[in-house]
Amino acid sequence: MRTHAQALTDVGRKRPHNEDAFLSDEGLGLYVVCDGMGGHAAGEVAAGICVDQVRQGIVEGGADIERMRRDPTPKAREAACRVVEGAIQRASKEIYQIAQADAQKRGMGTTAVLLVTAGSKAVVGHVGDSRVYLLRNGQVHHLTEDHTLVQQQIKAGLLTREDAETSRYRNVITRAVGIQESVQVDTLVIDLLPGDVYLLCSDGLHGYLRDEEVPLLLGDREDLAAACRRLIDQANERGGKDNITAILVGVEGTPAAKGAGAQDLAEAEIASDAEARLQAVRAMPLFRHLTYKEQMAVLAAAHAAAFDAGKEIVVQGSVGDEMYVVVRGRVGIESGGVQVAELRTGGHFGEMSIVDNAPRSATVRALEPTRCMVLRRADLMQLMRREPVLAVKLLWSFVQALSDRLRTANAELSEAKTGTHSNPFAEG
Repeated sequence: MRTHAQALTDVGRKRPHNEDAFLSDEGLGLYVVCDGMGGHAAGEVAAGICVDQVRQGIVEGGADIERMRRDPTPKAREAACRVVEGAIQRASKEIYQIAQADAQKRGMGTTAVLLVTAGSKAVVGHVGDSRVYLLRNGQVHHLTEDHTLVQQQIKAGLLTREDAETSRYRNVITRAVGIQESVQVDTLVIDLLPGDVYLLCSDGLHGYLRDEEVPLLLGDREDLAAACRRLIDQANERGGKDNITAILVGVEGTPAAKGAGAQDLAEAEIASDAEARLQAVRAMPLFRHLTYKEQMAVLAAAHAAAFDAGKEIVVQGSVGDEMYVVVRGRVGIESGGVQVAELRTGGHFGEMSIVDNAPRSATVRALEPTRCMVLRRADLMQLMRREPVLAVKLLWSFVQALSDRLRTANAELSEAKTGTHSNPFAEG
């Protein structure tokens, strides 16, 4: 996917100097926003160091980024995430060491958000309370979660979002680059779709920004420079109490039309497949209650698999640790060699293998060329360890699914005992 970007920073109306720093490098596909802190211009120093170190880290890890571009397997995506994390970690170490050597810079640090694009994929890296938003199909989604005290209180159920807006602690961050030699970095792999617009910004902007205003402020997505100007102007009109920085990254391309070139057709197919996988995940009861960001994290933990017509995907009695979601095509569910059901796009099977090692209860066969999203138990467990809130949601969904199955089984058993249970094969 091809991207284009515009960036703008402004000192705001209250601060004497600008402690934000940014990088917009279309050649590298790298976009970074840092919001420095520390006083006596030390915040400006920290933000500048972070931008430089992150860029150097991405350049040095370019082989892994390129590998994800060519073939975004789970291992390639994990390697790209490690590059992003390592780039921010090297910035944290550099800032910390400089601060330790200069008493006037002690305690300086910075937030950091970055987006690095690679073909049909991108990686988001995040520390602090700067943000990445995604505008897709007219809807706005948060791709980062603020590392702040009030956000922790919201997640713990101690504070409502309404109360958080007026809390005296709303600007207290719990993670920053450079305060210590290392820092915990959040990463997320996402699919790039034609028409997407990504907004990276410091809290000097998002503090004055409501989600529903984003589509209106962006306006014509082709004129990202004007959209950046509107965003900055709004923040200043509403107070401008902090430095304001915004980067807008647009993903080019539309569904391939008749006569399109091979590359356009390939990109359109990739985008269509990515959107189908996302819609399938969003429709599944198991994942329906996750946030958009959490659903994308599930997608990032999965991999795609293609099956020819007639191919067995799972075999009755075998043991496996993978669940499947049909993205395209049809599969038949067979028991004892007899097809008893059919699943189409959005259908899923094998989810019990995520819970235990019980033998497969049926054979599943592709009835036509079929693509599935495959999620391994180990990958899901790793995601749940990294995202405890997501883990609680998934465990609750599993409990509900198991409860529904138990009720259904009990009802069928009761019908069988009373002789009212119908035999679907009686006339076959």
